[in-house]
Amino acid sequence: MSLYLDLSALQPVPAANLNRDDLGSPKQVRYGNAPRIRVSSQSWKRVIRHGVEQDLGEKAARTRMVPVKVKQALTGAGWPAELAEFAGAQVAASAGKKGIGTEKGGHTSVLLFLPEAAIDELVTVCTEHREALEKGQTSKKPGQLLPVARIEEILKRRTASISLLGRMLAELPDANVDGAAQVAHAFTTHAAEPQRDYFTAVDDWLGEAETGSGHLDTAEFSAGVFYRYATVNISDLVKNLEGDTKAARTVLVSFAEHFLLSLPQAKRNSTAPHTLPDLAYLAVREHRPLSFAAAFETPVAADQRGGFSPASRKALASYAGAINRLTGDRSRRFHGHATIDPNEQLAGLGGAHDSYDELIEAAVETALPQSGDQQ
Repeated sequence: MSLYLDLSALQPVPAANLNRDDLGSPKQVRYGNAPRIRVSSQSWKRVIRHGVEQDLGEKAARTRMVPVKVKQALTGAGWPAELAEFAGAQVAASAGKKGIGTEKGGHTSVLLFLPEAAIDELVTVCTEHREALEKGQTSKKPGQLLPVARIEEILKRRTASISLLGRMLAELPDANVDGAAQVAHAFTTHAAEPQRDYFTAVDDWLGEAETGSGHLDTAEFSAGVFYRYATVNISDLVKNLEGDTKAARTVLVSFAEHFLLSLPQAKRNSTAPHTLPDLAYLAVREHRPLSFAAAFETPVAADQRGGFSPASRKALASYAGAINRLTGDRSRRFHGHATIDPNEQLAGLGGAHDSYDELIEAAVETALPQSGDQQ
């Protein structure tokens, strides 16, 4: 039996462009026959991952620059530039049966996801096998000059964020990790479309008699209330962490906190859209997770005061109540919420908690009790 932590949030965002498409416009999706503003899961997942890694002090990197970083480290240690570059390429070539390909500039042909500390270990391996690298440098087909098993072991190493979010590497199948967390695309609970902003920049050194601007252009932005959802397969997380429930609890708390507190950083200097969710809802479920995105398939209409936030909270609570009735609360161990208005009646969302921290602690304690015995 699998156990899941579901996380839902409603977050108002003012004029911003959190996640752009190829033309620089806010990303969109059509849902319920209405246009919505969308923020991709990858965009929000990245800032969550960085927050978790900072909390745990275990930084990882998703990169194609492993050979380049090895070359830079070896050059800094006094190696000739050509030998250092060859050694970096050999790190990729010595991974797996056929190696990982490299492209112009020394980048690997695929993205790797590994602990940042792995670079130091790879440099150590190159240093230990410098003689073999020097001899093979002049060969047209040098083959794999570094110990394959050791290179693979380093590249396959995990951090908590890799255990949480997963890793796919076709060249090293044993390095694959099924991520425990799933993050949905966020979308506005109501109809919304991008808006255009015509702006100018003044040239500070123009003469007093000169008029006009030094630069003018247009940009696009959007505003709205977003429904956000993620789920963590707690059973898979514990498995990925080799049964360490204490570590899993720490990772789960960190993920939940950064799910609620993080914000994609695109255009932050020109928009500063640093809001927090008005409402957070957490549930611990058995067997399968459950998103409440369908609560907004019919776009929310503004309330009598003109805002979408209160109407969105009511819509979510109403839908949750209906789902609870349909399922008979089956296989749900916990659910609760924290909201900006403590006087709101949101019965469909379980017990009310004063803060995010209290809500997260109650949910995680249900899923992974500190006693170590799951309920």
